[in-house]
Amino acid sequence: MSRTAPSGNAGQLSLARLAPERALRRLELTIVRRLEGFLHGEHLGLLPGPGTDLAEARAYRPGEDDVRRMDWSVTARTATPHVRDVIADRELETWVLVDMSASMDFGTAALEKRELAVAAVGTVGFLTHRLGDRFGGVVVRGGRIRRWPARSGRLALYGLLRSLLAEPRTEPEEPDDDFATAVDQFSRAYQRRGLRVVVSDFLDGSGNDPGLPLPWERAMKLLSARHQVLAVEVLDPLELELPDVGVVWLTDPETGGVREVNTGDAALRVRYAEAAAAHRERVRATLRRSGAAHLTLRTDRDWVSDTARFVLGHRRVAQRLHGPPTRGTAG
Repeated sequence: MSRTAPSGNAGQLSLARLAPERALRRLELTIVRRLEGFLHGEHLGLLPGPGTDLAEARAYRPGEDDVRRMDWSVTARTATPHVRDVIADRELETWVLVDMSASMDFGTAALEKRELAVAAVGTVGFLTHRLGDRFGGVVVRGGRIRRWPARSGRLALYGLLRSLLAEPRTEPEEPDDDFATAVDQFSRAYQRRGLRVVVSDFLDGSGNDPGLPLPWERAMKLLSARHQVLAVEVLDPLELELPDVGVVWLTDPETGGVREVNTGDAALRVRYAEAAAAHRERVRATLRRSGAAHLTLRTDRDWVSDTARFVLGHRRVAQRLHGPPTRGTAG
């Protein structure tokens, strides 16, 4: 037995299975916290208006662009007229950070963890999609960070999902991913307020001193201070408990190290389960302190149902927070 991902056709799963739009479009991810300059009412505007955020600069088109939006600093540097585009302040911008480290190339149930991560990205994309909303992605793999620019439309979302499915696996000789640094860069790179989603197994820092904060806690707090944050934790059942299957060889996907383990030892299985539960509790407590919503998805569970329960729970919370005050009864 090895802690490496099983081979076969698992990576060839269709997008229809990973992101069943029909099952998910009835739901919407309720934004509990009111974000400044974000959503106003039920319908989103696409036309820029007063109070909008500045976007990218582009070449001036005579007869089409308003000269009042001329970006004089860029024009002076390039000697070519440029205007600055604007983004409507009712447009939702969602960015998702996906952990594709070697520990995500593992799964012993219906899906691998990396496939479940793609499912989570598709779910958030469909639930938050409205006309004009923008969705962008950042992938951390093999010590490198790859970015997909935020674009609107379902075709852009499907393009991101296809790219995630085609992302190569991380080999043991590749550099280790610094998840804490990736989250820190993620929090600083995209300043416009919006929804930020972090999809990971949160195993980074699992071996550090339990008395110390997890390495990514400070970066997650910085991210939550400005944005609505959803942390999606992806788990496999064998990461929580070891079955009694005798002597096995376990491979660390991050380093390639191999260790012989006797799973017939009941005391060892108990210690393993306790250590796994303790780390999961640390992750849960850290995310709670950081102010991030926490959704747990498992490869051996129905992730669509788990997501639906999570969204409906947040909808009830939002109704209590933003609904009209109830009058007390005279006693």
